[in-house]
Amino acid sequence: MNDLDPVASFGALLTSEGRALLDAVRGTEPARELAVATRLRREHPAGLVSAALSQGRLRQRAVVKFGAADAERMFFTPNGVEQSTRASVAAYRAARFRELGVRSVADLCCGIGGDAIALARAGIRVLAVDRDPLTAAVARANAAALGLDDLIEVREADVTEVDTGAYDAVFVDPARRGGRGRIFDPEAYSPPLSWAVRAARTAPLAALKVAPGIPHEAVPAEADAEWISDSGDVKEAVLWFGTGEAGAVRATLLPGPRTLSGRGLPDPAVRPVGRFLYEPDGAVIRAHLVAEVAAELDGGGLIDETIAYITADSATATPYATAYEITDRLPFGLKKLKALLRERGVGVLTVKKRGSAVEPEELRRKVKPQGPNSATVFLTRVQGAPTMLLGHPAALGDQGS
Repeated sequence: MNDLDPVASFGALLTSEGRALLDAVRGTEPARELAVATRLRREHPAGLVSAALSQGRLRQRAVVKFGAADAERMFFTPNGVEQSTRASVAAYRAARFRELGVRSVADLCCGIGGDAIALARAGIRVLAVDRDPLTAAVARANAAALGLDDLIEVREADVTEVDTGAYDAVFVDPARRGGRGRIFDPEAYSPPLSWAVRAARTAPLAALKVAPGIPHEAVPAEADAEWISDSGDVKEAVLWFGTGEAGAVRATLLPGPRTLSGRGLPDPAVRPVGRFLYEPDGAVIRAHLVAEVAAELDGGGLIDETIAYITADSATATPYATAYEITDRLPFGLKKLKALLRERGVGVLTVKKRGSAVEPEELRRKVKPQGPNSATVFLTRVQGAPTMLLGHPAALGDQGS
């Protein structure tokens, strides 16, 4: 063990002793770590025991992204767990590469290899590149651990110096976190978005993973943009090059997938609140496709020109929005809401807000809901006026994500 050399320390986990320790610490609860460490250090180097316990914690965190079966075999770094693509999203993107006829991909800024794994499982040959020695070592170990090292070549290198000419496509996932947390300026990504766009333009086909908050005006004219959510959570945006769909905009919802394509519709008209309220999926909102959802509804319109809530008088099932039946509309006021909740016997209160500064937990604490019933309250604006809408999810069949 060499505590000053993270690659050597990680390599020790790949030895037979290291792997035995990883098996020994699997599932260790935080409260038991000290006792487990004390016991294991009697027979193993203290540094190796600490490394195994740390890896065990990372594997537990990674289950939500990779599933238990893969996470328990894979290796991680703290940044790798945080920044890696959720397996379901990576698998969807890999399937799209395959549908586009891609058989080989240069995965630039590969991280711990999550996307490379999904691509390889789709039968695509991958060159996975990362300039960080430890990250590259972890990616290489993951390819071997999952039996994919025949399809994944991991190279430690600066992605700006890699020749990708021999590959059908390029995938770039720039680092969007720094020492101070998330990076919101695309030119502060590592490498910058402008470099990634230049790399994409020179490839037959390319995909750039970017933050879902990317401004639409920052999307290059020759790219088509796709916003992806998984189980209702917006995960990423992808800029695709070379697909023949320049300027297209899509929202894709997982599981499914269900994809809504933009038609360039004007913003829906503002109308009075009807019996039903529709909350579009976050990917739909990020893709600016609320109008496309409203067009699917009978008389669908906005409750306010600045708020992405759609209202209609009749119920229509749509996978791109969650529908709620509205029972009450009140001007904003905690006393009125508290009295109404008491009258309805509401003890389980879901609070949603859009266009309101009130925090959900603060509202729950002040109204103190009690009773056997449940309800949803929307803190929002209706034609400019602060408003509370009370209702419950509508049972419409195929709706939501």
